[in-house]
Amino acid sequence: MTVFLDTSAILAVLNADDLHHQEADAIWQSLLASDEPLLSTSYVLVETFALVQRRIGMDAVRAVERDMVPSLNVHWLDADLHKASIAFWLAANRRSLSLVDCSSFEVMRRHGVQRAFAFDPHFAEQEFELMRA
Repeated sequence: MTVFLDTSAILAVLNADDLHHQEADAIWQSLLASDEPLLSTSYVLVETFALVQRRIGMDAVRAVERDMVPSLNVHWLDADLHKASIAFWLAANRRSLSLVDCSSFEVMRRHGVQRAFAFDPHFAEQEFELMRA
């Protein structure tokens, strides 16, 4: 069963000071040892690279690109999916909900993915199952 990988999980895996680091590391190791496909999006990667660069540094960005990205099936958003994500985002009309989150939800729905490796509560609000150790 495919698992969606969110920025919040990647940051928790990388940052030993993150509140969720131990749980995230255990889940990540478990996913790597399993045969479960991992799905993410080009938008999640852009968001992740920007946040990792700012918070941890370029060596950590290189580690994500070298060690994590090859394990992912990356869905590259096209114009249609971008427009659908924007429409969902604007309709939600919530300051704390990001376009990246909305694009993730759209991709998950279109791919029939129900489980997310994420620490962002918006996934649970959208009735996706959050992985826990």
